[in-house]
Amino acid sequence: MARGTTIIHDRPTSKRVGALRALGPFLRPYRLQVVLALIALAATSAISLVLPLAARRVVDNFDDGAGLLDEYFGAALLIVAALALGTAARYYFVTRLGERVVADIRKAVFARVVTLSPGFFERVMTGEILSRITTDTTLIQSVIGSSLSIALRNMIILAGGLGMLAFTSLKLMGLVLLIIPVILVPIIVLGRRLRGLSRANQDWIAASSGAASETLLAAQTVQAYTHEGRSIARFDDVTERSFGVALTRIRTRAVMTAIVIFLIFAGVIGVLWIGARDVQTGVMTAGQLVQFVIYAILVASSTGALSEIWGELQRAAGATERLGELLAAEDALTDPARPLPLPRPVRGHIALEGVSFRYPTRPDVSALEGVGLTIRPGETVALVGPSGAGKTTVIQLIQRFWDPAAGRVTLDGIDLRDMARADFRQAMALVPQDPVIFATTALENIRLGRPDAPASEVETAARAAHAHDFITALPQGYDTPLGERGVMLSGGQRQRIAIARAILRDAPVLLLDEATSALDAESESLVQAAVNRLSEGRTTVVVAHRLATVKKADRIVVFDGGRIVAQGTHDALVAEGGLYARLARMQFTDMPVLPEPA
Repeated sequence: MARGTTIIHDRPTSKRVGALRALGPFLRPYRLQVVLALIALAATSAISLVLPLAARRVVDNFDDGAGLLDEYFGAALLIVAALALGTAARYYFVTRLGERVVADIRKAVFARVVTLSPGFFERVMTGEILSRITTDTTLIQSVIGSSLSIALRNMIILAGGLGMLAFTSLKLMGLVLLIIPVILVPIIVLGRRLRGLSRANQDWIAASSGAASETLLAAQTVQAYTHEGRSIARFDDVTERSFGVALTRIRTRAVMTAIVIFLIFAGVIGVLWIGARDVQTGVMTAGQLVQFVIYAILVASSTGALSEIWGELQRAAGATERLGELLAAEDALTDPARPLPLPRPVRGHIALEGVSFRYPTRPDVSALEGVGLTIRPGETVALVGPSGAGKTTVIQLIQRFWDPAAGRVTLDGIDLRDMARADFRQAMALVPQDPVIFATTALENIRLGRPDAPASEVETAARAAHAHDFITALPQGYDTPLGERGVMLSGGQRQRIAIARAILRDAPVLLLDEATSALDAESESLVQAAVNRLSEGRTTVVVAHRLATVKKADRIVVFDGGRIVAQGTHDALVAEGGLYARLARMQFTDMPVLPEPA
């Protein structure tokens, strides 16, 4: 929760509905649809403004004979038919536009977020990002597909209605204009309050989504430690806070609505009272008064609707700002404007030159300090040492998930920062300690290594990783969905799927981060043989705690406290004594590790 809190409360609140202008780039490709929607909207608004004129003629000519009356009602029927068709066209174009724009926004936000480096996800909870992509875009869809067009229609009716009120009776129109400033005061004053509350409401919804996502993704751990009660209490607390802010927003809007509606209709009643007296004295006809009444109702209802829609527009403005933050999020890592191409074929020569690095979330702890390491093409280098020594950090720097604070990391003599990440990462295959399995088939999970690989090559890779037998035993074999995060598989099976991916990728650089840690002894022996075959002719970097898996490495590099403290072959390091020898004694003889002599 703490990670998400930073971004939730540091964001500026929405200052104005003008923030919706940020939707312009997404609307621009659909100008024709916008124009068609505006034409339909203008037509229906104009037709609505014509109806009161027809009502006036009916009232004033009521005694002129049935024939003329029939003509008036026939014309009114045609007007209503045109209004129905125009409204249907407006609904179609506007709703279609809203769905299309929101789909584009979702795609753009996801495409942006999925390319951001790990540093971004240390600051923002995944659940909050999902909330923005779903809840916030739904708000925008509602505005573009409904509220905005209704707002424009009511603005046209308001402007046209005021003009027709003036045409009908300047005297009564003057009285109406005196009422409008009184109505606008609560809209402006309470509207400012609503803006902040709307943004805060969306932020707490995102926090609630973040808390739920974090807990559900770790449901098994939560249950194993009987932490359900605390997790529920934590989610309840965040949700109640969200509800509290929403309740304040609802109350504020309800008060604004009550005040505005009372002022509008009280003013209309007062104006009509004066108009009725004018009819009695012969200053205006009954038809003019009816016409004025209808226009006054149109103006009043459009004003009331605008006050309602104003709140929706403010919420959408806040949602637009939140999505805009994701689209404009600055990544700590960027590709150069003119990246250097990685020469093919890739040799796989890796070098860390005076590399120092600290994780942004732990700036007071040095993960690596002045590390210099050269890995020759085709060499298998094992990184060993206690937890937190910096081994996995080296793997992450080689993939440029982070940039070193000092020094540089090169591949075939080129600084990684001078190349496009997608370019040099294609030359790498990774088997992480905790492999990710997607909620798709076994075939597609392995094919992540090379999406265009034929099924026969996928099967060959699975056989090499000793995954073929358990995959064919699944209900639908290679076409069996593995469930979210691979819930259908054991830890060892997930790891063998990840190894099959790496085999299928057939990359010149192989990165193994505790690749056999979740395997039983028999499986480990089989997979280790597959990894040994896979390593032949490739530059291989292995992170391992089990020293038995790296005894045959060309070189073992020992890390401690972010520094390289020793390197050499297994036999040489054992003979040398020191940290590696102590770790070897513990693992190979089951003896306790004794402290080194002072």
